[in-house]
Amino acid sequence: MEAQPGTNRPIWLSETTHPELTEKLKAGLSEIIDPEIGFNIIQLGLVRNVTINDDRAIVSMILTTPFCPYGPAMLEQTRSKAEEVLEKSTSIDFGVDPWDFSMMEEGLMDDWGLY
Repeated sequence: MEAQPGTNRPIWLSETTHPELTEKLKAGLSEIIDPEIGFNIIQLGLVRNVTINDDRAIVSMILTTPFCPYGPAMLEQTRSKAEEVLEKSTSIDFGVDPWDFSMMEEGLMDDWGLY
């Protein structure tokens, strides 16, 4: 049985260390849409963690499928948007963990017609 949407949502380290920047970053990254699915990377739970230090940030991210044709562009958009919002050098830590529906925000499955 598949986990309920929203039960596998990430908690970013930056929520504890830099809460004011985290909210700005979430808003900025919400502009990046997965073109195949039509939801943004925050709604899908693709950004799994964010670490912010004094001089740089690291965004840990996965994709919905390992061979996503839009993957390279989405990773670069994420890095660029994070640098713009945080005003810090940012790198992407690309993970290979499998994505599943439980990572999506609660309620999105209804919009997708899956429930």
